[in-house]
Amino acid sequence: MNGLDGIIAAETGLSDVDGEAGRLIIRGRPLDELAAHYRYEDVLALLWETLFPESEHGGTLATMLGQARARAFTHLDAADARVLELPPVDGVRSLLGRLADGEDLTSALDLVAALAVFTPAVTRLRRGLDPIRPDPTLSHAADMMRMLQARAPEPEQIAALDRYLVSAVDHGLNASSFTARVIASTRAGLTSSLVGALCALKGPLHGGAPGPVLDMLDAIGRPAAAGSWLEAALARGERLMGFGHRIYRVRDPRADVVKGALEILARAGHIDPSRLRLAEAVEREAIAALARHKPGRRLQTNLEFYTALLLEALGFPREAFTCVFAAGRAGGWVAHAREQALRGRLIRPSSRYVGPIPGEAA
Repeated sequence: MNGLDGIIAAETGLSDVDGEAGRLIIRGRPLDELAAHYRYEDVLALLWETLFPESEHGGTLATMLGQARARAFTHLDAADARVLELPPVDGVRSLLGRLADGEDLTSALDLVAALAVFTPAVTRLRRGLDPIRPDPTLSHAADMMRMLQARAPEPEQIAALDRYLVSAVDHGLNASSFTARVIASTRAGLTSSLVGALCALKGPLHGGAPGPVLDMLDAIGRPAAAGSWLEAALARGERLMGFGHRIYRVRDPRADVVKGALEILARAGHIDPSRLRLAEAVEREAIAALARHKPGRRLQTNLEFYTALLLEALGFPREAFTCVFAAGRAGGWVAHAREQALRGRLIRPSSRYVGPIPGEAA
């Protein structure tokens, strides 16, 4: 099976991924521009501008998103021992499924807010700590950090998380966004679409990859050991986590945005410099080793590599990394689901039967 490579399955005005040029455009603006100048809620306003008549400018949307975070907190009563025994992404999914299916702006905001509230809350509850009630007056990234660490975050932490959430918000017709569109095409509703998308994101071939990057760095330990460790891993046929992408044939532009966010933290002393030096050494050695072992493929740094260091520095546990990714991608999932519901048909592709034919089997 070819995974539908090269098949056009939708027309969209949301984002364009140019794998040859290493470029990501969201609503006509390059990612690096958005990450440098826009908060996450401002990107939502841009992404949703033709999908919900109420979302006309970022200021109003930011206020409504803050109010939605306050509503999401009321669902945490359902985070009982059985929910908290689950891996964080499954616990968050079970809480997300409590939200009513809808198609309007309030439903969309509730879903985006819920992922931002449930992720730090489940993280704290699993540690035996009380969840922190949202502050609707804060920006989305600032409130998410505050709910994680139970104190006012530093400006650099807010800026770094904002850049990450913006970098994750949308990325063409990836597996989870396509899942959201398929479900939305049945008119099932936004909650059903996002629960399905989160299930797709959970898989290690999609959004479940950042955590193992840290496992690799821990195993390597020091910059001088990077070359030999990576060579041995490739000789065993192992995949190097954080390198290569299904679409990009050059460096993933999101990797540069996230590395820039890491540098903001580093300048403010929020990350161990030796950890960053180790990552940079591993990146150099990995790219060189991949070029030697797989000369016919262009395998470069992808989003997950520096995401792992960023989320670690911000205090998120590695088992919750997929949840943070989902908190960013939620805005894109809503946009894809809504665009499909407004403009598309029921998605029903054909298949080619290759099984036995009656009569032939005899």
